[in-house]
Amino acid sequence: MPALTAADTIRILVATDSHVGYTERDHIRGDDSWKSFHEVMCLAKERDVDMVLLGGDLFHENKPSRKSMYQVMRSLRMNCLGEKPCELEVLSDMSENFQGAFNHVNYEDPDINISIPVFSIHGNHDDPSGEGHFAALDLLQISGLVNYFGRTPEADNIQIKPVLLQKGNTKLALYGMSNVRDERLFRTFRDGKVKFFQPGTQKQDWFNLMTVHQNHHAYTETGYLPENFLPGFLDLVIWGHEHECLIDPKYNPEMDFHVMQPGSSVATSLMPGEAVAKHVAVLSITGRDFKVEPIRLRTVRPFAIKEIVLSEQKEIKALSRKQDHRAELTRHLISIVDELIEQAQAEWRELQEDGLPEDEIPKPLIRLRVEYSAPGGGNYDCENPQRFSNRFVEKVANVNDVVQFYRKKASGSRKMTSGIDMPEESVLASLALDSVRIEKLVREFLEAQNLTILPQNSFGDAVGQFVDKDDKHAMEMFVQESLKSQVKHLMGMDQADEDDLRAMVDEHRTKMEKMFAAGELKRVRKAKIRPKPDGWNTDLDGNWSDQPGALIHSDNEAGDDDDDAASVVAAPKGRGKAAAANKKTAAPAKKAAPARGGRGRKKVVEEESEEGEDNDLLMADSDDEESQLFVQPAKPTKATRKPAARKASPVKRAPAPRGSGRAANNTAARSQSKLNFSQPTFSQPKAQANGTSKKMHQISDDDISDDDDAFEPAPSTATVRSTRNKR
Repeated sequence: MPALTAADTIRILVATDSHVGYTERDHIRGDDSWKSFHEVMCLAKERDVDMVLLGGDLFHENKPSRKSMYQVMRSLRMNCLGEKPCELEVLSDMSENFQGAFNHVNYEDPDINISIPVFSIHGNHDDPSGEGHFAALDLLQISGLVNYFGRTPEADNIQIKPVLLQKGNTKLALYGMSNVRDERLFRTFRDGKVKFFQPGTQKQDWFNLMTVHQNHHAYTETGYLPENFLPGFLDLVIWGHEHECLIDPKYNPEMDFHVMQPGSSVATSLMPGEAVAKHVAVLSITGRDFKVEPIRLRTVRPFAIKEIVLSEQKEIKALSRKQDHRAELTRHLISIVDELIEQAQAEWRELQEDGLPEDEIPKPLIRLRVEYSAPGGGNYDCENPQRFSNRFVEKVANVNDVVQFYRKKASGSRKMTSGIDMPEESVLASLALDSVRIEKLVREFLEAQNLTILPQNSFGDAVGQFVDKDDKHAMEMFVQESLKSQVKHLMGMDQADEDDLRAMVDEHRTKMEKMFAAGELKRVRKAKIRPKPDGWNTDLDGNWSDQPGALIHSDNEAGDDDDDAASVVAAPKGRGKAAAANKKTAAPAKKAAPARGGRGRKKVVEEESEEGEDNDLLMADSDDEESQLFVQPAKPTKATRKPAARKASPVKRAPAPRGSGRAANNTAARSQSKLNFSQPTFSQPKAQANGTSKKMHQISDDDISDDDDAFEPAPSTATVRSTRNKR
């Protein structure tokens, strides 16, 4: 291979977790997120990179506001569109990587001039949801601004196929896996249902780059993605979701690849990990070698954090035994906060190239964590945290939570006057609203309670769906599913005393909690919504999906609604009682076996595809000589077997003679009329293949000719019954 030059280098700007839209209603911090994202995109244009790779959570919500969408589209249009040609050549089948109406990269669209393409996966904040299962990234892709890849339509069967790019003699295999719930993804990897595909030719020449958006640390037993779950042929992994910036790649000797964690570009919680300097990186790939150039972001609001223990402070230690010492303690804490403010402002000035006047320096984020447990039975009289924080209204950006008091104490629970068990004060202090996860908040509160029927971890997950995903029916569906499972368990037990019922319920609840923690219990199924009534006005009456009557509580209820809807929509045209009789007799035909070309053939194809599922290859064999870029199964796919299902259909029956009584009626019930609007008469209906019953379509009065013999009225219900009785 000839020596590689700068013309063979692929330069990629790497960033994750922009969280555009975070605190956008805050009059101080509302513009922080989109300003940082705009700086990232300006750096891409300034450094003249070949592409931008985003590792998820571009938006803070999966339903971003118009302001957030406007700012993102503005930045993308200002920095990514241009006359400069993109030098990246796509070698893979783009329909395998990109879905939607435009299943190709945007810079190959003849109607758009893209100079810097953006490739992105979705995270846990901007994941697909709602009707159509669209994500915010789908809007950016359909507008030609972003290449949305790495989708995971089936969380229990994941196939990851890379986008194959080439520039000069450098070949890049770009893998992407969008966010999947951590416990479920852990189970999917453990069961071997995640398949990675490699290029079918010259595998040793490809640089394998992957981006993921999952928990990197083991917060729970199965609530993360271990690095050793990923394949060893990868060269570099870009890890999103974790906000602490670890921009320098870390080598994993076990898996023989590097891991880089860029972190977020905006602080979404007042934690020590967020106080680390924010960076993005320019990744340069030449052949199989890579180089990382970190770039410090300058528009990020300065953030300083400090933690103190009052019993270890020399000036404060003796105050615990002194009366009326609140004012003295408050003055000491104020002096510490003032030092943090000066420290944050000094760091900001160092980053700026041009000197800025004092009034243009942004107000910093300040967090002072104070452990106030006193030794020897003493007590520290601390001021109210809200009142203390409000002293710095003109100096800091977080005016309500500058200080956080907590106390180290043995685990236990305390009682409220209402009788509800509450967690310890130290636990409540650590559960600040700017850093807590919904699941953790619910878990801490429920651990102080005594749940009998509802599983605790599933409860927290349902609350998270209600809060984070705006699923109005998540709690209702969770309670219904839990009660249904408990009742089914109790009904399946043998006769037992009432004293044993509580033990049985506790046993089943514990079992469900263990299954959910191990990823064996699926998340509560998504609520099914009835069709919106014709007269419903969304502007006046609100969203139909938010109404209590819109929820379908059971599958039987859904089936009844479908049958009713089918009988109304497909009812034949007619007059008077005859039309009413036809409605009643035609409705049950919807549940009969499908006709040729309908669902019957689809079922056969699906069964055949399940038989050939074992033929899918996890990776390409080293001896493969295929010319295709992706390894394909050796046996025929389901598309090649469809004609066989069509040949198996029986031959159509001949039309029955007119006026043949019961036989003619049965034939009409099995058939579908063929209408010829160019002729005054119509042909007799033919029987469908394999005897499938279909609704009979009637002809309106306008299509009936003057010839009385040209139309034979459908027999009434009484006539049908009488002929059956004679039989």
